[in-house]
Amino acid sequence: MSPAHPLDRPVWSALNTRVAPFAIRRAQDGGSAVRLDPDVGVFVAAADDTPASRMLLDALCRAYPGAGLVVPEGEPIAAVLPDVPVISQASCVQMTAAALTAGHDGDPDVLTLGETDADEMMALATLTRPGPFRRGTLRLGGFIGVRREGRLIAMAGERMKVEGYSELSGVCTHPDFRGQGLAGALSRAVVSHILARGEQAFLHAYAGHTATVAFYESLGFSVRARMTYTVLA
Repeated sequence: MSPAHPLDRPVWSALNTRVAPFAIRRAQDGGSAVRLDPDVGVFVAAADDTPASRMLLDALCRAYPGAGLVVPEGEPIAAVLPDVPVISQASCVQMTAAALTAGHDGDPDVLTLGETDADEMMALATLTRPGPFRRGTLRLGGFIGVRREGRLIAMAGERMKVEGYSELSGVCTHPDFRGQGLAGALSRAVVSHILARGEQAFLHAYAGHTATVAFYESLGFSVRARMTYTVLA
């Protein structure tokens, strides 16, 4: 089942196109399901709502234990999988940006992050909780950060990629260094790289986090759609 727009079902779209090298998939009896390599992320998706696809999604979740998150989709998961109950569902917004607003968010010394930074990136994400993050998430590309006195204090990067769009993700700052414009500066830098490739940027934010939504609107993002974030055990 192909979505009308690649961002209507971003996980399914990404794992069947630009992020396919990191996908683990199952297909049987006319059904299909896919998940991101668990070292890279926790996202899963079924091709459709048929019993065959739901059972394959269930099998993928059980085969690779850990939190599975069905990225925002327009309709919430209705069926509870046999062995993978729904932990929570939350309303969120999907935002896109075709251009950045005029502005300047500081001038930090931005560094490209890679495998040698993986442990520090994981520690920063664990502390600040910017969203699902795994040690291998950096393999999706585009991560940059700021160091002060030798330690990583802020970062941002790219995650899901579909045709014409790349996701801004992992935006976080150590609590001791907030209020210095680092999140804005890093977000602008990542989005600038996405736009320079002829793409648009997108992201997801909890609808109830009005300050976060307003922050991204100040950068040039606008709400494209209301989505539902479903977390599976």
